[in-house]
Amino acid sequence: MTQEIRNLTLAIVLSMLVLLAWGIFVEKPRHEEQLRLAELKKQSDLAAKSVNSDVTLPNSDSLNSPISTAPMKREEIIAGTERIQIKSEKLSGSISLKGLRFDDLVLNGYKKTIDKNSPNYELLSPSGGADVYFSEFGWVSSRTDLVIPNSNTIWKSDKKVLTPDEPVTLTWNNGNGLIFSKKIELDKNYLFKITQSVQNNSDKEYNFAAYGLVNRTKEPYSDFIISHEGVLGVFNGVLNDEHTYNDLVADVEPGKKQKFENVTGWIGMTDHYWLTAIIPADNQIFNASYGYNVANNVPRYQAEYLSQLQKSEPGKKIEVTNYFYAGAKVVSILEMYQEKLSIPLFDRAVDFGYLYFLTRPIFWVLDKFENILNNFGLAILLLTVCIKILLFPLANKGFIAMNKLKVLQPQLMELKDRFKEDKIGLQREMMELYKREKVNPMSGCLPILIQIPIFFALYKVLFVTIEMRHAPFYGWIDDLSAADPTTLFNLFGLLPFTPPSFLMIGAWPCIMMITMILQQKLNPPPTDPVQANVIKLLPFVFVFMFANFPAGLIIYWAWSNSLSILQQWMIAKILPAKR
Repeated sequence: MTQEIRNLTLAIVLSMLVLLAWGIFVEKPRHEEQLRLAELKKQSDLAAKSVNSDVTLPNSDSLNSPISTAPMKREEIIAGTERIQIKSEKLSGSISLKGLRFDDLVLNGYKKTIDKNSPNYELLSPSGGADVYFSEFGWVSSRTDLVIPNSNTIWKSDKKVLTPDEPVTLTWNNGNGLIFSKKIELDKNYLFKITQSVQNNSDKEYNFAAYGLVNRTKEPYSDFIISHEGVLGVFNGVLNDEHTYNDLVADVEPGKKQKFENVTGWIGMTDHYWLTAIIPADNQIFNASYGYNVANNVPRYQAEYLSQLQKSEPGKKIEVTNYFYAGAKVVSILEMYQEKLSIPLFDRAVDFGYLYFLTRPIFWVLDKFENILNNFGLAILLLTVCIKILLFPLANKGFIAMNKLKVLQPQLMELKDRFKEDKIGLQREMMELYKREKVNPMSGCLPILIQIPIFFALYKVLFVTIEMRHAPFYGWIDDLSAADPTTLFNLFGLLPFTPPSFLMIGAWPCIMMITMILQQKLNPPPTDPVQANVIKLLPFVFVFMFANFPAGLIIYWAWSNSLSILQQWMIAKILPAKR
């Protein structure tokens, strides 16, 4: 078999495997989820008891409201309103008594940047500022003449501070026999429990539906392909993560909503590392919707929940409970709530992607190793060793085959010289040589093919999990989830200038490049001179391609190459002795 035919065959086989894997792991699950969602929706629509469609959420300062052209400072807005303080180990901030909004929330354990003096990350911010992000809960009714709480209502609180040990209860009387009450509880992590009730002391009967919404403004940005950022939910056991913020702009008409009727699950918004989610308790059936609008050139997005109608009879009280998650997407915390509160697929708020069967176990192993070694960088190195051990038999077989090819290289070159004008004869003699020496020229490709999905799965894990955010390694690496901050073009900081971004080739990418070059030296070069020169250039191409990848991924690659070099070197020493 000639080198050209071998390369063509390899390209065809790899392309077919990629297409097959895409169909099995991407298109098929997506199609099955769409069919399942359609069937569940059909069944829900036929249910005897459905969510009321005659009531709508209030628009005051919500999706269709105007946005200030002169935003105030966040601190000024917060200081100008009466509030309940939030104090816990992981959260601080306040809840506005006007409208009873969750609009001031700071994550105590997370800095905005890697700088130690950086302020804590501000998740929620009030209306009137430059970056609005809030959540509110309340009641709506089909009665337009009924006075109910809205975004301008001033609530009365029994306490001034909300802590994990001290819940707060707030009340408001509409003056016509209806007393609205909200009890807010906070656990030690990021979960609020909101119990809303209406005490009907009038002589009339009313119908109410509870609502909850998350509303935010966000400047236009480019979506991360590797991580979902946008509206998110699980409806009837199916993850709905099809709409990034940019997708809403493209798919939903401004001022309109995409609706999901008669569903169970939860709904919210997700960023790279943060989540706000409304979770109806006790597996409630509800209507969900996503919305988008723009005012004064500022986009605004909303995710909302609307419960079933409840009949409020004279002298009786109605009640509904929801949970509100606002915080970091810590996998262990999400899993705990998923199990404790029976929240379906809550851990999928972390975008582990279609390679979930690889990304999830990789993260689990890394997390366990980090708990032992107290360093995610060392955990990555140990994970690499484990992967190498698992793939050792296959990789060893491939390396032996490549080293046999290297031993046969002089004979192959001789055959090529002898059969310059006889391609068929060259192919026949090469096949005879491979058969005689029991060498499979394709066997060296299989280990590489298997490691490709592992490489991308690790990339996904390093990118999407907050556990990797700002995780340091030794030396100059302060954040394994970010690119190596050094660059070859200022001699790694020795020269006092910063090169342009495309020249930010850090020390670890250079180490990776060196390991690739050394590994090439141990492999048999292609007999085609042109192809050999192209392969020699690959390490230099790769160092530019992957220089901005997370440092943890580059460390994994360089360490994996180093272990492969050691393995190949040992085989190269042992094989001639056996021969």
